[in-house]
Amino acid sequence: MNDIIRLIDLWKDGDQAAARSLYDLHRNRCFRLAYGLLGNEQDAEEVAQDALTYALVNIAKYDSSRAQFSTWLHTIVVSRVRDRQRRKRFDLVSLASWMQGGGDSPSNAPTPEQVSELHYRQIAVQTAVNNLVPQLKEAIVLRYWAGHSFREMAEIINCPIGTAQSRVRRGFEKLRSELTPAQLTELSRENA
Repeated sequence: MNDIIRLIDLWKDGDQAAARSLYDLHRNRCFRLAYGLLGNEQDAEEVAQDALTYALVNIAKYDSSRAQFSTWLHTIVVSRVRDRQRRKRFDLVSLASWMQGGGDSPSNAPTPEQVSELHYRQIAVQTAVNNLVPQLKEAIVLRYWAGHSFREMAEIINCPIGTAQSRVRRGFEKLRSELTPAQLTELSRENA
């Protein structure tokens, strides 16, 4: 965290390399969050770039005493995602391709049967998450795929901590009613 604060201070003083470092450090997480909420690679890339650009241009608005930089930045990402959804009324689809593309390759190659089983579990999870109402979907993606604490989630989606907890609980209960225990393990696997 101290390195981030140092980079922010350097960027506030006009150091272009510090701005580039901040961008590079946060680009992948912003993209993954946007992609998890939008389900479209091109739109997620645009949202991530827009959010990062906004954050860097408006770095003076960041207050480290109120939130971590990543929390502030993810608040901007979620806001940009919501704006895009309102404008285009996107169909939120295809977390499966995000899940498949984002994981590390295992050291031992899985068998075709294992690959097939994993694929079907991921499709089931994708479908169930996509069928959640937007507020519950945001909560599940922020908690399980972006790895945010409830406090960070509350800051990002601008609600009390209890509301963030309630949304995750309700979303998880809905998913538990539709998914098997093996399928539910896919929720936390992406954040591991």
